[in-house]
Amino acid sequence: MEKIGIMGGTFDPIHIGHLSLAEAVRDELDLDRVIFVPAGEPPHKERGSLGSAEDRYNMTLLGCKDNPFFEISRTELDREGLSYSVDTIREIKKLYGEDNRFYFILGADSLMELDNWREPKTLLSLCCFAAVARPGFKSKKITAQLKKLKEKYNADIKYTESVRLEISSTDIRNKISQGKSVKYSVTEAVLEYIREKGLYGFKPEFYPEVRGFKNKLKAELKPNRYIHTLGVAGEAVKLAEKHGEDKHKAYIAGLLHDCAKNFDNKRTFRFCKEYGVALDDILREQPDLIHSFLGAAAAEREYGIEDKDILNAIRYHTTGRPGMSRLEMIIYLADMTEPNRVYYEGLDKIRELSYYDLKGAVAEALNETISFNRERGRIVHPLSLEAFEFYKNFREEVI
Repeated sequence: MEKIGIMGGTFDPIHIGHLSLAEAVRDELDLDRVIFVPAGEPPHKERGSLGSAEDRYNMTLLGCKDNPFFEISRTELDREGLSYSVDTIREIKKLYGEDNRFYFILGADSLMELDNWREPKTLLSLCCFAAVARPGFKSKKITAQLKKLKEKYNADIKYTESVRLEISSTDIRNKISQGKSVKYSVTEAVLEYIREKGLYGFKPEFYPEVRGFKNKLKAELKPNRYIHTLGVAGEAVKLAEKHGEDKHKAYIAGLLHDCAKNFDNKRTFRFCKEYGVALDDILREQPDLIHSFLGAAAAEREYGIEDKDILNAIRYHTTGRPGMSRLEMIIYLADMTEPNRVYYEGLDKIRELSYYDLKGAVAEALNETISFNRERGRIVHPLSLEAFEFYKNFREEVI
């Protein structure tokens, strides 16, 4: 016979308080395992007020992944209609074996409301209960409630005061929506999931390093260039979301793409030598093309960027190159189509294409860039010509 804990909750998101509570109860009652049951549609919640079932399930998986004694059940998520604990306990017992001993874990706040739950007599007869102290509940009230439930329903309830972590999912959601840190309130894996999915109003600019980047860029760039930079970062995030790219990487690459744009020539050539940026004859003749190659080196040296895809997106955002990664194409296009861009012929078409055909949009953008430079007697960098040869067939497909 196993001793199995059952811990229900919306887990929107699951946090350190949930995990610490479950582990403390497991240890104190010597449970063989604890089953986390993300809520389906609780009767006490307004319809549509919860995060998506799959996101909550995935976060619960990530939160529990490092504890071999924790398991996740989809019992309530896969069941239609309102989710009542009495039905959940019945189903869990069928799945895991009626002969095992089950402990339903709940907080003192829920303990005080048990009389109002569906079929309390049946529910309390199905399993033992493990009630945990919560801030704000006096011991006398809890003791009285425990006595009442035992006398009225012959309930088997274990009570512990070993865990008192004042962490709230509501507070976590509010902090995230305001751009505040929730580090150490949720696990790193859960936090990264929230960031990746943009849950609870999270935006890439909420990453802690971004504030420092912005302050440095604001000091380095001319006002119009800084406005353009923010526009590129924002447009890159929209394109990343549309095409399944990492929004954080897109935002950082967009934010830093012009980080070397306003260096004067003396500083540009000094840094190229210092950072080992090779200059061909075309770059020496047209120094305004250097900033993307130098920008990648500056992003690595001065901003601590190690991600090669981000660095390449910065490096080739002006010239392009054959076989660009998805992130490289996104930054190349965001630079040409961000909302603050001065209108040019072809802008609307490139902007529209970029949301459903990245390669076709890149081909159009390269064609526009090459034509623009040739009309003004400028030298076109070989990388741009090679890139157009690579992408021009995609352009023909969408015309």
